[in-house]
Amino acid sequence: MDPIIIISILGGLILLILFMGAPLKPVRFIGQGIIKILIGALFLFFLNAFGTQFGINVPINIVTASVSGLLGIPGLCALVAIETWIL
Repeated sequence: MDPIIIISILGGLILLILFMGAPLKPVRFIGQGIIKILIGALFLFFLNAFGTQFGINVPINIVTASVSGLLGIPGLCALVAIETWIL
């Protein structure tokens, strides 16, 4: 698709939400989920930055970021255990 078409569709959706009002509950739920996934990716980044000294490397993708973001430190430990012993 042409980038102008995509930008105009996104702009139209934003204007529609501004005029009609966004349903608060789903938008808040999606926003919190995205923030948790970003925090999980940050956890994985620091794990890979400091874990290279010990031979720990967990790839950063949407699945691993979701696991570490939603489950927190126990999820991060689980990913390290899976990477170390299973894969």
